[in-house]
Amino acid sequence: MTQIGLMIEGQMGLTWARWQRLLKAAEDYGFQCVFRSDHFTIGPPDEESLETWVSLTYAASHTSRIEFGPLVSPITFRHPAMTARMAAAVDDLSGGRLVLGLGVGWHEREHKQFGIPFYDQPTRIAMFEDALEVTTQLLKSDTPVSYSGKHFSLEEAILLARPQRPGGPRLLIGGNGPKKTLPLVAQYADEWNAVGLAASELKERNKLLDNLLSERGRKPSDVKRSLMTHIVYGKTDAELQAKFVKDPSKPQSADDPNHFEGTGSQVVDQIGHFVEAGVERFMLQWNDFDDIEGIESLAKDVLPHFHK
Repeated sequence: MTQIGLMIEGQMGLTWARWQRLLKAAEDYGFQCVFRSDHFTIGPPDEESLETWVSLTYAASHTSRIEFGPLVSPITFRHPAMTARMAAAVDDLSGGRLVLGLGVGWHEREHKQFGIPFYDQPTRIAMFEDALEVTTQLLKSDTPVSYSGKHFSLEEAILLARPQRPGGPRLLIGGNGPKKTLPLVAQYADEWNAVGLAASELKERNKLLDNLLSERGRKPSDVKRSLMTHIVYGKTDAELQAKFVKDPSKPQSADDPNHFEGTGSQVVDQIGHFVEAGVERFMLQWNDFDDIEGIESLAKDVLPHFHK
């Protein structure tokens, strides 16, 4: 079944009141999930934000149905052992609904603002490989583990209490890179999240991932395929055009969309292109946190075509 949820950019003015309303709307209107970014800021200008893992802890205890998680937590922000420990606890608190999204980090300015070292890309990728090994071993091993990495290590470490869900939360890796990211997805991940690809590009990456999984003795069905992309939705053509003035989107082909824009029927058709390309879960980037009415309308127009 195709799953459709919301994606929230938590550094773009997210407050507790807004987060509470967005989570309630997602639960009430039938969305499958809510994911949020893990950033301090993407400014300038800098806007209000909520710390990611604090907000996810709230989501765990104040929702009952939706899946949720970071999209994605940079390994530069926190030691992976700490992230794994938090993720296991939040997953337990939610009854097994957390998806642990991890990535290399990319926004240099926020690192400098808050005194977090920002290394070159090869170094961050090497850190990511260590982090994935540390995370996987801590979540999956019922006995103490040791790992000697270049950037992160473990010595007779065990995560206690053990995660209630066998293996802990499902691991998501985000990114489009065919040479670095997808091989790591094939080795470690339960879900691959593509970002802003056109349907034709995603279909090609899907085939590559299938081959990489086969090389590692895994089946294509072992890794869920998801897409995070922007949406500009209007209940009517007039409402849609008014939103374009505020939020102009990049050009795209109707036969090969790279994001979603339109009224309900148009969005349904565009999502259909990606379902054909192999996407199983969609995280729709919704940037107007106060437009709860729009979220309700989107749910009524789109979700019944996919959530059956």
